[in-house]
Formats: sequence, structure tokens, C-alpha cells
Amino acid sequence: MSLRPLTSRRRHTYYFLRTIRGFSPVFLDTDVDMTRVQDVRGAAAQSGRRYSAVAVTILAAARALAAHPRANAALHGGLRPRIESYDGVDVKVALDKNLDGERVVLSAVLRDAHVSDLDGIQEQLAHYRAGDATTMPEFAPVRRLHRLPAWLGSPLFARTVRPPAGRRRLMGTLAVSSLGHRPVNGFHSVGGTTITLGLGRITDQPVVRDGRVVVAPVMRLNLAFDHRVVDGAEAADLLADIKAALENFQLPVVHGADDHRLPLGGRR
Repeated sequence: MSLRPLTSRRRHTYYFLRTIRGFSPVFLDTDVDMTRVQDVRGAAAQSGRRYSAVAVTILAAARALAAHPRANAALHGGLRPRIESYDGVDVKVALDKNLDGERVVLSAVLRDAHVSDLDGIQEQLAHYRAGDATTMPEFAPVRRLHRLPAWLGSPLFARTVRPPAGRRRLMGTLAVSSLGHRPVNGFHSVGGTTITLGLGRITDQPVVRDGRVVVAPVMRLNLAFDHRVVDGAEAADLLADIKAALENFQLPVVHGADDHRLPLGGRR
């Protein structure tokens, strides 16, 4: 057996996990028929526009959460707890990054995702995924945090995210994490927000459509919710709305000077 110290590059994850220990998570999951989403992505690619399944899910989930204000909220306070409702949906996305030679999880917050379009969300994701975490100005605060001793960094992080504005700035109001690029069917995590989504891989599976069994691309969608803020019925309604938004997804795509919708009705 060997012991090694926690490296400074992992301190932000350690501080974060200490901060969310008070959460009371409950986990839900569902299977999503991604036929429409895959049709959108395929048709868009023919016109030179590429969208990831993560970007589409963020768009659908942000708009669905905006319609569930009780879930777009967070619990604050100790002896006098209160629920802070947010006036917009900021999505925190977990990123697999390399920082000073070590593989770590960093996060980026996409502001006002509920009023964004798919192009805007995809551009932001591409920016964060392609950027160098050791130099990007967006990750300068976490790099400064790493330089502090743990006895100072931990309470500083907790104090920063304690007020509602600080928590929203660093953690967003909805957390999204995907492991769909690996052979992972589904997973649950707590992202520091009342609602956290976990995206698994998209695989061809048998589904029943119009009384017939057909093969369709299916994604496992997991949702974790903080039971202190919302109950299971509200969370289940939200998950059902996200599922419906994905299974009926449509996107205006510009062809020359005209704006048309993708022809998605033929397969369902």
C-alpha cells in the first residue's frame, strides 16, 4: 500500500464535495428515444452545422426547467432556511480537462441557456472543450484557488458559494454531465444544483412505435434532485418534459435566405 497527497489540482473538487454534503439527493431515470435529435443533427450536418447531443439536451433541459420555477431554485441559510428562486437558467457543464499535466474535472457555466439558441450553446461548448485550461482566463479563478493552502482555500470556497449570487455564478442553476462518449449507459451525480442531469451513451435499442417493434437510438437520461427543495412529483414532471422535448425536437435551420424546419415527421 502507498499513500500520496491530494494534489493541488484536485482541491477544487474536494472543496466542492465538502460544500454539497448537506444535499439530500433522490435519483430518477428514463430512456429517451433520440430519433428526432439524431435527425436534426444529421440534417444540420449536411448544411455544415454540427451539434452534439449534449448541446441539444442542454437547450431542451434549460427551457423545460424555466417552466418549472420551483425546481429552478436552491436552498440557502442554516437556522433560517429559505428557498431562492432564480429568474433564469444558467447551466453548469462538467468538462474533462488537463491541468498542469493532471486529468481533472472543471466546469463552465452557460448563462441564460433558456433563452439561447442551439448555435450559441454549441459554440460555447466548443470553446470550453477546445481551450487550454492552463491559460484560459475563464479558469483563472480555479488556478488561483489551487495556489492557496487547503486551510485557506476550503473556507474561501465555501464562503464564496454560500450567498445565492455566488452559488449561481459558480455552479449555475442546472448541472449537466455526460459520459456518453464512453461505454456508459447511465450514471447519477450531484452537481451542486437542485437539478442535475447525467447523460449516457446513445445506443440502438428495440422500441415500440405505432404498435411495431423497431430499432431506434436511445439515450439513458438520469436526473438527481435535492429533496429539500422539491418533491418527487415535481422532479418527475420535469424529467418527463425534458424527455418529451427531446423526442419531439425541432430546429429552424437556415437554407440560404430562407428559414425552414427540418423534415422530422416521417419517422415517428
